[in-house]
Amino acid sequence: MTRATIEAYYDAFNRGDIDAMLATLHDDFAHHANEAATRLGKAAFAEFCRHMSETYKEELTDMVVFSNEDGTRGAAEFTVSGTYLKTDAGLPEARGQRYILPAGGFFSLKDGKITRVTTYYNLQDWIRQVSA
Repeated sequence: MTRATIEAYYDAFNRGDIDAMLATLHDDFAHHANEAATRLGKAAFAEFCRHMSETYKEELTDMVVFSNEDGTRGAAEFTVSGTYLKTDAGLPEARGQRYILPAGGFFSLKDGKITRVTTYYNLQDWIRQVSA
């Protein structure tokens, strides 16, 4: 069930379906984004997702999902292929630059729902790619 939940989360991401992503989350949810403040709750995460969909167009491929035996922890490794659509505060100016990054996510689950996702990617590599 853990792997299926994580796969459903990322499938919804690739479809741009924020409601379907939210459906995989536990009411007690925390989002730990790469080099950013932790977002608590589904509402804060939904706002983040809306901002991201306006600012970036991304597709995740080469997905490999792992889980522990008791279904409380999981991880995913993937490739992010994206386009930088709209300048994000504190980052280089957006001009439709394309980028490709290896990335990963780490999950905690309770009752078959995601309680935590921690996302990692190399921000300096992304900055280098969109600044070229």
